[in-house]
Amino acid sequence: WLLAIFGVAGAVSGRNPFRCLVSMLPAYLTALGTSSSAATIPVTMSCAQKCGVSEPVSKFSVPLCATIHMPGSMMKITACAITIMLLQGVPFSFGLILQFIMMLAITAVAAPGVPGGVIMASLGVLASVLGFDGDSQALMITLYIVMDSFGTACNVMSDGAIALIVDKVSGKSGSALENEVDSK
Repeated sequence: WLLAIFGVAGAVSGRNPFRCLVSMLPAYLTALGTSSSAATIPVTMSCAQKCGVSEPVSKFSVPLCATIHMPGSMMKITACAITIMLLQGVPFSFGLILQFIMMLAITAVAAPGVPGGVIMASLGVLASVLGFDGDSQALMITLYIVMDSFGTACNVMSDGAIALIVDKVSGKSGSALENEVDSK
């Protein structure tokens, strides 16, 4: 996922995606240690600025993405849910998983950027869409928490790629954007 999103961000922004990935490593390592997107915001903003994102864009896009952009958590929850369904012999279809992913995407936006926030917010979706009982939900929580730091690391790295895209799409240089923000 990270190679794909940084590839797109590099193509859009005209920057080397591999250099940006390396520049974002402090945010990745901080996320591994904290398991919290919110706690990693200052490091992610600094790393995004090292990639060439203007300060106003990083101050806007990184905190916003930390609360609504959770691709690592989404992939982790979906993979764990499918694994549990396979282990329990529960039949599922592509349509059911797609419905689950769509509902999970809405739920993840409302989840707090704290360790375990997305899995706790998604328990209702796991029960209502996939029919997970209390034992399956407890197993999901356990699996999620064990791997939480890796999903968070993917989330914050992706936030840096989104910031690169937003910076390019804004069409303004960092100084012109700063002057506009300061004048308001």
